[in-house]
Amino acid sequence: MTTAPSNPAQRDAEHAEVALAAAGDRRAFERLYRTHADRVYTLCARMVNDRGRAEELTQDVFVRAWEKLALFRGESAFGTWLHRLAVNHVLNERKTDKRREGRHDDVENLDTISHGDVRPSYSPGLAIDLEAAIAQLPPGARRVFVLHDVEGYTHEEIAQMLGVTSGGTKAQLHRARMLLREALQR
Repeated sequence: MTTAPSNPAQRDAEHAEVALAAAGDRRAFERLYRTHADRVYTLCARMVNDRGRAEELTQDVFVRAWEKLALFRGESAFGTWLHRLAVNHVLNERKTDKRREGRHDDVENLDTISHGDVRPSYSPGLAIDLEAAIAQLPPGARRVFVLHDVEGYTHEEIAQMLGVTSGGTKAQLHRARMLLREALQR
């Protein structure tokens, strides 16, 4: 998984790649894709708990990134901008899916929504247990847990993204942590 460039020279090089891609250079965009695709896919997979859907969403995110490159102002790292674009896209798709399926608010139906089938790749020790436990969380609790504890968003930011109160996100995070604790103690 790649992170944001750590030094100014790397950031400048990445901003130059973005400028080239924004000007229509497909090879520059391909290099950006290769640098960031794993992180975007991992985020999508954790948020939707379905590998196939995560692959589709990852491709959608990069299509949107290509279309919106001109909007990237360089005030943050490209990876940060792309991450936010990915989170927003996944959340918007979830809303669209719910409308299509006629579902009610996710917070009201946490226990009735079926779980996807993401299985973590093999890695030794606690990582397997933790990834499997996260995958088994109810969707709302999983989303809040990933956004807060994994991705580092504040409760206020998550509440705004999900269209709920920050108190609701705190309750979901508490629920997620309790369920994870139970699952890891088995």
